[in-house]
Amino acid sequence: MTTWLHGAPDTIALQFDGAQRSYAELDTAVSTTSFENSEAVGFPRSDRPAELLTTVLAAFARGLPVLVGGSQADADELAPDAQAIGAGLLVRTSGSSGPARTIARTTESWLASAAPLADLMGLKPGQRVAITGPLTVSMHLYAALHALWAGATVTDELRGADVAHVTPTTLHRLLSGDEVPERVVVAGALLDPQLAARAAARGIHVLEYYGAAELSFVAYGRGTGELFPFPGVEIELRESAAAVDDAFELWARSPYLALGSFGAPGALRTAPDGFATVGDLAVPTDSGFRVLGRGDAAITTGGVTVLAEALELTLESLPGVRSAGVFGEQHTLLGERIVAVVELDGGASIDAVTSAARLALDPSELPRRWVAAEALPRTSGGKIARWHLRKLHEERDDR
Repeated sequence: MTTWLHGAPDTIALQFDGAQRSYAELDTAVSTTSFENSEAVGFPRSDRPAELLTTVLAAFARGLPVLVGGSQADADELAPDAQAIGAGLLVRTSGSSGPARTIARTTESWLASAAPLADLMGLKPGQRVAITGPLTVSMHLYAALHALWAGATVTDELRGADVAHVTPTTLHRLLSGDEVPERVVVAGALLDPQLAARAAARGIHVLEYYGAAELSFVAYGRGTGELFPFPGVEIELRESAAAVDDAFELWARSPYLALGSFGAPGALRTAPDGFATVGDLAVPTDSGFRVLGRGDAAITTGGVTVLAEALELTLESLPGVRSAGVFGEQHTLLGERIVAVVELDGGASIDAVTSAARLALDPSELPRRWVAAEALPRTSGGKIARWHLRKLHEERDDR
């Protein structure tokens, strides 16, 4: 079997849409897949997960760069640059603050993190791992490949799953129902400790990890808000002009880092000593650190700097708020004023939410404008697409 397939031959490897494929069948499909006269492989579709995983594994086995989320024509265009830097995997990503780009990495950089993550998860061969998002998103693609590396069954079915990979938004939705596995791995955005506490109250074990497409794994936690370096990662909190209050810029050095990106400019910055950052800010705790969010998502209002992601977590802890996104708009006196776009639960009203916010927030953090939305715009990875919030704000009545 290939490097990524460690399940027993008769164990079910893939189970999607009711169809299943054993490890022996998957291995045969991988070994017989042909890419004639191809210098790279593209696969844009997320609605054929079994075929996507087979294609990715076959490209890995043949040493061909594979572009997940892009067409064959896109892959052919990127092939010379990908081969020049030794990239084996190209993943399209839509960032929370800008246009899409393509992240390039080696397959070895993902393989290196497989054993540490399995240890943190307690993942064993034969267990069932539920994937709750499209495999064209790097966190879900990695989750599926990691499950195959561990000899587990990858499925889109929550019923009977031992563990599920989820975003905080997906976890919020699952907690409103009955089908939640006893273990969840949460990534893609900052996890609200109150949401983690709701999961714990139902006996669900939470493992969260923080990272970025360019950095891969950086830190892990157990739902308390405090994070610790992921095994194999060196962390440094460095002074930065973008830092606010007691926060520092978070830098990481590890064997998991990406090679770089193509297309739209990314947030990745590297230093000569091998450390890299995407501009996230963090504050030290007694034994670890707490991530506040991306420094470029800061709003300067009335001389005070407010981090959008941290404010969003606070708003989402208020009664009646299912999800929240904030941004700053230009203001003559304040420089910027904070606009909050919120998804409301059930019969909640915007008046009740604004009243609760006045009690929970410092006046400098209080949004000056509020917009109620049926659904917030999100990236394919589940993060708030903050650059779209402005358009949403312009199209709706505000107060």
